[in-house]
Amino acid sequence: MSTEGLGDRAAAGVLWTVLQKWVVRLGGLLTVAILARILVPEDFGVVAIAMTVIPLIYLLSDLGFSTYVVQTADASQKVLSTAFWYSAVAGVLLAAGLVLLAPVLGAAFSLPAVVPVLTGLSPAVLFVSLASIPTALLRRRLAFRALALQSFAAGAVGQVTAIAVALMGWGVWALVLQLLVNQAVVLGFAWWSARWRPGFEFSRPEFATMFRFGTNVVGVELVALARLWAETAIVVSTLGVTALGFLNIAQRLIQATHDLSAAAILPVSTVVFSQIRSTVDRLRAGYLRALGLSYVVVMPVMVFVAVGAPHIIPLMFGGQWGPSIVPAQALAVAGIMTLGAMLDNGLFYGVGKPGRWLAYAIGIDVLTVGTTLFASRYGLVGISVGFVGVAFVATVVRWMLVGRLLETSTWRVAKPFTLVSIAGAVSAAGGIAAMALFAALPAFVVLLLVGVVVVGLHVGVVRLVQPATFHEIVGLVRRKLRRGRVVAAEGVPA
Repeated sequence: MSTEGLGDRAAAGVLWTVLQKWVVRLGGLLTVAILARILVPEDFGVVAIAMTVIPLIYLLSDLGFSTYVVQTADASQKVLSTAFWYSAVAGVLLAAGLVLLAPVLGAAFSLPAVVPVLTGLSPAVLFVSLASIPTALLRRRLAFRALALQSFAAGAVGQVTAIAVALMGWGVWALVLQLLVNQAVVLGFAWWSARWRPGFEFSRPEFATMFRFGTNVVGVELVALARLWAETAIVVSTLGVTALGFLNIAQRLIQATHDLSAAAILPVSTVVFSQIRSTVDRLRAGYLRALGLSYVVVMPVMVFVAVGAPHIIPLMFGGQWGPSIVPAQALAVAGIMTLGAMLDNGLFYGVGKPGRWLAYAIGIDVLTVGTTLFASRYGLVGISVGFVGVAFVATVVRWMLVGRLLETSTWRVAKPFTLVSIAGAVSAAGGIAAMALFAALPAFVVLLLVGVVVVGLHVGVVRLVQPATFHEIVGLVRRKLRRGRVVAAEGVPA
């Protein structure tokens, strides 16, 4: 893959991915806000339990081959066809297996209501497996405009379907059909955009190479799923399904916020790091630059959510979701610290060292489960505090691992976070003061004023403590806007 113009293509990829996340997630948040007023917490809890199983099936159907395709130096037709035929056959078998095992899984969760949900979600497994290689090809080509457009379409159709089904009184099936429709649309668009067709060949040597790489990728995801299962079991057994529903709403809010600000990093960074990994100096410089820019951009968003959660949760989801406020605040604080994990994930995968990331994931996820088990005796508040503590430990460990990989000091890796934390602390204090000062105003107005204060203070402090990063962001925005005006004037597709 050529590295000519890589910076511009990467920046365009990030911008398209950010736009994709904003459109899809804002629509998704609106949909969740509507569904939260129609459905009950138990509906969200049942789907949350089912979704602890579905990602494992997705993972086994892909086996990390799509990640291999993204980062490999030579994605030949033989490699692509081998990966596709594995995913296709595995998708069929795993979808059928999920239907057969649904009653067993329902018994394991001691929740019969999850059985029909798992059965209904089984076609999504086939859709995802068939779309994995075409989607990986689009990522490899940095074709994030095409990926964004397919997400726009899939999100819109899925959300409209969910609302319509909920209004018809179908309850939990609104959430099930939203996922099915979304994945079906993604499948169709992926094949149409990739302009690729598999050959009738399957190479055992290529399969073995992909398998060795993919087992580490799968290992990371399996560890994460095991952690999710354990956390779900702990919350349900100690606090009940309703508490899981409250926690799930908080997690959905923070996930949406992350997607609106940070999730554009991983898909682009893996490709970029794979293309510059041969030169450690260039790799180090690119990583530190991306890390600094990411923290500066994401910090005010997460600070706003942490400060404004007491108004955001009731305004978006209704007053009955009050117990979700503290978990959302804690997850927002933890999200600031763990932002670097997305970039670090892309770094280790991009340089072909997923095994190191697997070792890190095992240690941190074991710590997370242990902390959740201990903290559950103190309710959702205790679990929320535990999330923050684990996030801090995980961040320090990542700094050390990345420092070794990039042949630099731990402090140099930690410095971007340390500097931007000053801006975060000042903007958070200003936001809290604004909340108190304008408490008598309507909630929407309070949030608007808090947002203005948080962003304004953040920009001001960043300009003082990180002037180089501030001017780089301003320059990037100006260049993109200038290019956009030129493209519009010439009538050339972006």
